[in-house]
Amino acid sequence: MTLGVEDRLAIHELIALHWHVIDDGELDRLDELFTADVVYDASDLGHGSMHGLEAFRDTARAMGQRGPVSHHVTNVVLTEVGDDQVRARSKGIGIKADGTSGSVMYEDVIVRSENGWRINRRKVAVRRAPTGANDANERPE
Repeated sequence: MTLGVEDRLAIHELIALHWHVIDDGELDRLDELFTADVVYDASDLGHGSMHGLEAFRDTARAMGQRGPVSHHVTNVVLTEVGDDQVRARSKGIGIKADGTSGSVMYEDVIVRSENGWRINRRKVAVRRAPTGANDANERPE
C-alpha cells in the first residue's frame, strides 16, 4: 500500500479534529475520531488506559474543569505499517485556564474503516525533561 495524498490529508485532519471535538465538549462525536474498541492510554497523565468510546467519554466528563481549556497538535509524522493501517507520531500542547502549559507526545495506530480513518490506539507520553537531560524521554512502546 502506498499512502496517497488524500489519505494523508484525511489522517492529518482526523488528528487535528480530535482536539476540536474534545475542547468544544462534543463528546457525542467520538465515533468520528475513534474505532468503537479504541484503547486510549493516558497513564502518563494519571488517567489510566481507557478501553472503548464510553470509557473515554466517561473519563473526559469526569475531568470537567481540571483539564486543559485548549489542546494543540503539531509535528505529525505518518508511517505506513500495512494495508489500511498507519502509525502516527505527533506532539501536543495543552493550555490550562491559569495559562500554564504542558507538552506530550502521541503515538497512534490509525486504521481505515468503512467510515474512513479512525484512531484505534493512542498512547500519551508526557515530556518531563529536555532531550538528553536524562532517560526520562525514551520513546514510548
